[in-house]
Amino acid sequence: MDTTQIADAPPPTQPSATEQKRAARGATRPGDRIFLGLTRGSGILLLVIMGAIAGFLTYRAVLAISKDDGNFLTTFEWNTGVNPPVFGIAVLAYGTVVSSIIAMVIAVPVSVAIALFLTHYAPRRLRGPIAYVIDLLAAVPSIVYGLWGALVLVPHMSGLFGWLNDYLGWTGIFSWQGGAARSMLTVGILLAIMILPIITNVSREVFRQVPQMHEEAALALGATRWEVIRMAVIPFGRSGVISASMLGLGRALGETMAVATVLSPDFLIHTSLLNPGGGTFAQNIASKFSEATEFGRDALIASGLVLFVITLLVNGAARAIIARRKEYSGANA
Repeated sequence: MDTTQIADAPPPTQPSATEQKRAARGATRPGDRIFLGLTRGSGILLLVIMGAIAGFLTYRAVLAISKDDGNFLTTFEWNTGVNPPVFGIAVLAYGTVVSSIIAMVIAVPVSVAIALFLTHYAPRRLRGPIAYVIDLLAAVPSIVYGLWGALVLVPHMSGLFGWLNDYLGWTGIFSWQGGAARSMLTVGILLAIMILPIITNVSREVFRQVPQMHEEAALALGATRWEVIRMAVIPFGRSGVISASMLGLGRALGETMAVATVLSPDFLIHTSLLNPGGGTFAQNIASKFSEATEFGRDALIASGLVLFVITLLVNGAARAIIARRKEYSGANA
């Protein structure tokens, strides 16, 4: 090739400032601009909806709390039909948090184990049927879970409760005075069954995205299958498992009909998880909303605002945990 032709070639044209700005915005064509506007509008609409919900809940909550004769955070009573009204969320907050913790303690390890089994241990002919059954569990309505819990789970919990009372009753947490097993532990077990398919399905998809070269490299270095999972699979999918757990926790915190069907509510905080009683935010709203007066509904909305704030805090904490462990995420692999 003649070097003089290369030397005489015109220099490449530089894009104009306007073209550079358009390229930076990613909207160089009408379709790009329309899509950009739609996505931006969707994001803004979501913020507007969240703000409207928060504003509505706050307004109605302030109306109720301003007339509360008790302490809204510490009162162990819910009586909005007297004058002056007395109500508080201490029992509801305790029951919601405790039942959700029990559900997470049971569901997360089992879900992760099922996801690892389906992706790394199960024969191909078993993966499909097992995954199909898990998907069916996710499609079951909550009222069906509640009916099953009340008619099947509760009557068969006596043996477990008796065993816990015999061997762990000295702790006070697992002491049992007899009676129907309509307690926080039963609710937690039922919630664990309900959130198990959510955590399992998301965790399974995350583990399936682990780069094959990571696993092959670990095997080439002499790692066993468990060591491959511990050193390559779990670190890669840790953020996804946390996200899946937060999705499950969100359902556990807000579950209504199943809890209302199984739990025997009262406004006392019981030290033992086996004794009947307690309550949750969602269960209390569902059971009292139909017969509540206008002020009573405002009081229930005030409790709903607390549940709304708890959910936001949980999701914020999850995002903070994921951000601290972003070096393990699949995007950075």
